[in-house]
Amino acid sequence: MTQRDYYEILGVPRNASLDDIKTAFRTLARQYHPDVSKEPDAEEKFKEINEAYGVLSDADKRARYDRYGRAGLGDMGGMHDFTMDFSDLFEELFGSFGFGMGGRRSRRMPRRGRDLKKEVKLTFEEAVFGVEKEIEFSRDEVCSTCGGNGAEPGTTPQRCATCNGQGEVRQVRQTILGAVVQTSTCPTCGGRGEVIATPCHTCRGKGLERKTVTKKVKIPAGVDKGTQIRLAGEGQPGTYGGPNGNLYLVLNVKPHKFFQRRDDDILLNLDINVAQAVLGAEITVPTVDGTEKLHIPPGTQPGKVFKIRARGIPHLRRSGRGDQLVIVNVNIPKHLTAEQRELFEKLAATLNTEVKPQERGFMDWLNEMLGG
Repeated sequence: MTQRDYYEILGVPRNASLDDIKTAFRTLARQYHPDVSKEPDAEEKFKEINEAYGVLSDADKRARYDRYGRAGLGDMGGMHDFTMDFSDLFEELFGSFGFGMGGRRSRRMPRRGRDLKKEVKLTFEEAVFGVEKEIEFSRDEVCSTCGGNGAEPGTTPQRCATCNGQGEVRQVRQTILGAVVQTSTCPTCGGRGEVIATPCHTCRGKGLERKTVTKKVKIPAGVDKGTQIRLAGEGQPGTYGGPNGNLYLVLNVKPHKFFQRRDDDILLNLDINVAQAVLGAEITVPTVDGTEKLHIPPGTQPGKVFKIRARGIPHLRRSGRGDQLVIVNVNIPKHLTAEQRELFEKLAATLNTEVKPQERGFMDWLNEMLGG
């Protein structure tokens, strides 16, 4: 992964539209594509451009990048795997025309398989501590009947007579700029270069069959909603000997009943009664590790934040954990017994009844206590 700012790489402002980002990407891709650029570092620059485009062209990834930077993109940077066959993009950017007889690369070149995505749901505790999950997903695999050649066992594919096995046909036209070669997919074989007279009964000539795959995956401690984990080579199979694509696990964490996550800290809103707030108390507080004792000092005010160290979320890329922040709310009773009312009336007679306005709002004070 590059360490440069993605907006800087594409040369666009941070408020650039998706169309602006696409235009900048295509302009730079044409300039630095390894098939056309003579610069020695063209391929590295091209990969860097692809990496930036992969994030900024995806609304969710871009939002996380804008808010948290590269750290917000998940375990693998939250990005697509940009290992790719450059000839595919060359065809997309420059079309199927060429000058002279050089033409385009063969359609039968090895091509990388398509990436797959799979959502994995986790409980709050599984995201905190990590877990081994068994996942199930579907992908194409080499046909078990024909071995991938698409022909019924006992028969073999034949070279296409129309394109002579090239998978494409060419037309040459003379122009004032010289000979222009236009290539197109062979209409007879559909680009395969071979004709199958008797298709395999299992895959119907495709050479691939759909299968359900089960894998055990270790989810590291400290992941969050939107984190992506890459399983290299577990995507769709490549063609003509190309590598398989990757499988990306997109994590979704279910909300907890009373814990909330704030970066690597855990927030807990806790009710105490008036007597505990005024007189102080020793209370038991739930954490993801079990219960902890918490001392409430006399005179505790509503919104007071107590910190229980190292009871938060494990840091994903370094050792240690965040903290648990306990936000105290003083529960005012709505219904009193006669005895309780008498006691409160006696207490009220001893207190100052003057009303004083606050200089700051309660939420402003609470945000300050929580560091933001």
